[in-house]
Amino acid sequence: MKTLHVALDSRSYPIWISSGLIDNSECWREALSPGRVVIVTNETVGPLYTAAVRDTVESLGHPVICIDLPDGEQFKDWAHLNLIFDGLMANRIERGETIVALGGGVVGDMAGFAAASYQRGMRLIQVPTTLLAQVDSSVGGKTAINHPLGKNMIGAFYQPSAVFCDLDVLGTLPAREFSAGLAEVIKYGCILDAEFFNWLEANIEALLRRDRNALTEAVYRSCELKAQVVAADERETDRRAILNFGHTFGHAIEAGLGYGKWLHGEAVGCGMVIAANLSKELGGLSSEMVSRIVALIEKAALPIRPPRWPVKDYLEWMSHDKKSKSGKVRYVVLRSMGSAQTQIVDDGLISKVLEKAIA
Repeated sequence: MKTLHVALDSRSYPIWISSGLIDNSECWREALSPGRVVIVTNETVGPLYTAAVRDTVESLGHPVICIDLPDGEQFKDWAHLNLIFDGLMANRIERGETIVALGGGVVGDMAGFAAASYQRGMRLIQVPTTLLAQVDSSVGGKTAINHPLGKNMIGAFYQPSAVFCDLDVLGTLPAREFSAGLAEVIKYGCILDAEFFNWLEANIEALLRRDRNALTEAVYRSCELKAQVVAADERETDRRAILNFGHTFGHAIEAGLGYGKWLHGEAVGCGMVIAANLSKELGGLSSEMVSRIVALIEKAALPIRPPRWPVKDYLEWMSHDKKSKSGKVRYVVLRSMGSAQTQIVDDGLISKVLEKAIA
C-alpha cells in the first residue's frame, strides 16, 4: 500500500492507494469516528460495492445507513442534494458521526457538500470509484453542486478525514469513464511535471490496458502532485487555480450541451486542447509541444474537437467561471510543459482560438 498525506496542519489526512482497501479494516478503524456511518452512493455503484463497505464497517461495530442517489452529472443539483439531507434528518444523524462518499465525482461532491453543511460539519471519508475521482475530485476538499448558469458554482471547501483509492474498483469502470479519468492524469503532467508527461506518453497503452503497475504509478503521482498544490493553497486564492487547466473551456462545453451529455473528463480533455493552442498563441508552447498534448489526449480516447457553437455562446458560458476577478476570466495557460499560470486574456484572442478549434 502507498500512503500520501495532504499537509493541512490539524486537518491533514491520508490518501491510501492499494488494492483491497474497501476490505481493509485497519484503515477503516483509523478513519472512522464513533457512532453510525452513512454511506452515500448511487444506483450504479451501490450494487457493486455497498455490501463490501457495509460488512467491513459493521464488523468494527458501526451501524450503517445507506442513501442512494440517481447516477449522472445532471442530478448534481439542489433537489438531489436534499435527498441526502432528508436521509440525515430522518435518521437523526448527529454531527459527530460519519458520511462515506462511495462513488465518482458527483457522489463525492454532493456527499462532501452535505457533510460540510449538515449541522455545520460532519466527518467525511471519500471512497472514489472512478479514476477521475481518485486522482482529482476526492482530493483537496472541493465540494459543490451545479447551477444552470455554471458548473460547481455553489459549494464549500471541506476536507475529508481520509481518501481510499482502491485500485480494484477500477476494474468495473466502463472504458469511456476510464478515459475520462485519464484527462485529469494528463493534466498534471501538463501543468506541473514534464517528466510525468513524458512517462504518460510512454505508458498510455499500458494505462488503457489497466496494467496494475502503470495504474498505481499514475494514481500515486497524480495524487502527490495535487496534494502539494492543495497544501500550498487550500482555498484557491492563487496557485491552486492552475489545477483548472482546460476546465474553463470544458465547463462551457458541459453547460452548453447540458450536464451529463459529455463526461467531465471528456470536456476537460477537449478543453486542454483549446488551452494548449491558447498557450501557443501567447508564446508559451511550440507547435510541436501542442501536437504532443493533442496526440496524447487523442490516444486516451478523448474528444479533441469542441461542439460547433457560435463563439459568443462560449464566451457567455465562460463568463461565469469561478476564477473570474472583477468580471475578467483568468485562463490557465502553459508557460512551458510542466509550468502553468493564470492569465487574463483579451476576448479577441480567445475568439480567434475558439474559431480555429471549432473549424
